Order: sequence, then structure tokens, then C-alpha cells
Amino acid sequence: MELNVIEMWAGMSNLVRTVVIVLTMQALGCIYVVIDRLILLAIAYRQGRKFARKAGPVLARGDYTGALEIARAHRESHLAGFIVTGVETFVDQRRRGSDESKSAYLADRALEREAEQLSGTLNRGMNILASTGSTAPFIGLLGTVLGILNAFKLVGQQGSGGMGTIGVAIAEALIVTGYGLMVAIPSVLLFNWLSARLSTYEQGLGRARSELVDRLEGGHGTQGDDDADAERTSDGVPLPSNA
Repeated sequence: MELNVIEMWAGMSNLVRTVVIVLTMQALGCIYVVIDRLILLAIAYRQGRKFARKAGPVLARGDYTGALEIARAHRESHLAGFIVTGVETFVDQRRRGSDESKSAYLADRALEREAEQLSGTLNRGMNILASTGSTAPFIGLLGTVLGILNAFKLVGQQGSGGMGTIGVAIAEALIVTGYGLMVAIPSVLLFNWLSARLSTYEQGLGRARSELVDRLEGGHGTQGDDDADAERTSDGVPLPSNA
């Protein structure tokens, strides 16, 4: 039996059409979130590497003022925002007379709050993917149930229970369940994949945060270590190598 989309739409009841529209809106919302998060990650990686190449050697020398100036010029980078928050807090506490250990601790607390806020920004819209993955199959099933009820309504109106009467209507109803699964399965897969990418990026920023706090506490190491650290940072410490 060949099914025509336009004919199926015309034969659906208004309730089933509403279910199809809801599923379509969920699918479009998921597409928007995926594209938006991918663009955000691509820009974040590029900006992070650009900033790290400039600020890495400066931080390795312990030149916090120079690193702060570079970071302020690259505030669009999440990594630069971390540097600004951490260094500004550290310098401010040092000016107030706090020792290095306490100043570094307060800088770490400020960076922790910054990380929590950034995590919310990075994961914005991910709930749409999660909700779609969990609800779309049931919404599709609801459409099928409503479609079957419509099929039996046709039986009552025509006074016949043959397959020729309700076969097409039932097939149309079952397709709604299939549509729900087509929306849900990619949503779940994309949610898991994007969550892993965002988690990797956040972990990279967490490593950068730890290294910054270590430096603020005064553990610069030898000159050779500083040069090696500068090279790692300039390659993009907070960014995975396979990005």
C-alpha cells in the first residue's frame, strides 16, 4: 500500500495533526540547539587557542599584569575570562594585604563560581534534547491512539468494519508512532554526543583553572619547566587535542 503524505495529512483528525505539529516543533528545536552548541564550541575552541598562544608564555614568566592585559583584550574567550577573574581577584587580595596562599584560595573560589555560571551557559538548550528524547515516543504513541480512535469513528459512520474502511486510517495512525521514534532516537544520540563534547571542554577549562591557581600560589618551578608549561599552554591547555 502506497501512502501519500498529503493524503495522510488530509485524513488525520485535528488532534492527530496537533501531535504531528508538536513532534515537528520538537525536531526543529533540537536541530536549532545542536547547530547553536556546535557553533559555540567551534568559536570557543578557536578563541581559546588564539588567546592561549599569546598569554601562555606571559603566564609562564609570572607576568600577571601582562597576562591580564592580554586577557582583557580577548574577553570573548572563556579561558581569557577565567584569567581575568582569577588574576584580578588575586591581585586585589594581595593589595589588601592577604598573603599568597589566601589570595590564591579566594581566586580559586571566584573561579569556581565563574565555572558554575559558564557551565550553565554552555549547556543552555540541552534540556530540549533530553526532553525530546524522553517524550517524543510517547507523544507519537498518543497520536497513534488518537488515530486509531478516529479509524473506529469512521467505522461507526460508514457502518462497515472491513479493512478497506479502516486500513488506511490505522496505517496513518501507526506512522505517527514511527515519526515520534524518528524524532526521539537522533535526539538521544545527539544529546549524549554533545554532552560529552561540552564535558571535555569544561574539563579542559578546569585544568587551566588548576594550573592558574598553582601559579598564583607561587609554584612557578624552574625556568625549563616554565618554558615547557608555556609551550603546553600556547598549544591550548584547556582544549582537547582532537577538537
